[in-house]
Amino acid sequence: MSTDFTTPDLSAALALLRAGELVGIPTETVYGLAADASQPAAVAKIFAAKGRPNDHPVIVHIAGIEQLSDWAQNIPESAYQLANAFWPGPLTLILERQAHVSDSVTGGQNTVGLRAPAHPITHELLRQFGGGLAAPSANQFGHVSPTTAEHVRHEFTPEQVSLILDGGACQVGVESTIVSLVGGVAKLLRPGGISRAAIETVLNSAIEHHTDQHSAQQRVSGLLDSHYAPRTPLITGSLAAILKIANEKQQANNKVVLLTQEKHTDLSYPQQKMPDEPTAYAQSIYATLRTLDQQGFDLLLLETPPEGAEWLAIHDRLNRAAQQKLV
Repeated sequence: MSTDFTTPDLSAALALLRAGELVGIPTETVYGLAADASQPAAVAKIFAAKGRPNDHPVIVHIAGIEQLSDWAQNIPESAYQLANAFWPGPLTLILERQAHVSDSVTGGQNTVGLRAPAHPITHELLRQFGGGLAAPSANQFGHVSPTTAEHVRHEFTPEQVSLILDGGACQVGVESTIVSLVGGVAKLLRPGGISRAAIETVLNSAIEHHTDQHSAQQRVSGLLDSHYAPRTPLITGSLAAILKIANEKQQANNKVVLLTQEKHTDLSYPQQKMPDEPTAYAQSIYATLRTLDQQGFDLLLLETPPEGAEWLAIHDRLNRAAQQKLV
């Protein structure tokens, strides 16, 4: 992971954030669009820039476990167990908010999402900032998340985001795991960089998994049915199913590309080979979708990756990114 940043970069970022402006920041998951979480007017600029619904909460990023009580109250012991085990890292905890926490970051709910990111640039930024940074992914709402600084530059004008801290490509590549601990009951709301099994090991108990906002009974980032989507329509399914669609579309003079985990020499369409290992797949999926989005295809056809616990976060993102899912 790159740590190529200078004191002037960090100083400029701190000055902008304190002045209520937006800054693009690297994390180990995806790049974030950051504002001072204690300034509602600054947080409102995030929503305006992204086109994000005002009732959709944002995660507050903090330097570490010592700041938990600044933002949350009635914190269960399980929160400290998970924070000690996985912070800094790709785990967001949903907790009861402190009274001073603004509706602008909670979506008007009585809970707040908190995370301590592991990227050294942003960790140092947060350490010097001293407060919390509201920072959803740095992309237009619902679009593919950014995993490089260049992706962020493509999403926003310099007037919207005047500074992007370049921390290289994100190591995890998909968003953080979200676990609610409200009422002392652990619920997995979004799979991500920390596995369900790892969380259950730390808590020494099984946790529920809720896959949408209705079953979760609360709004959190990334639980909408349509999210993380490329602008080119994406269809996922078995190899046989997507090849059938590819043949039909090609006969209709549509330009298609296949995303598969094994190159097929007998096919005439363009192919993009995807990694056969989940860590590498997660690191590359968003960048791959963004690249293909810019190449004039009419349709992206993706062979569904293997099942299994280690692929859970990838399946979650692809299910929400796909316009159609074939059996």
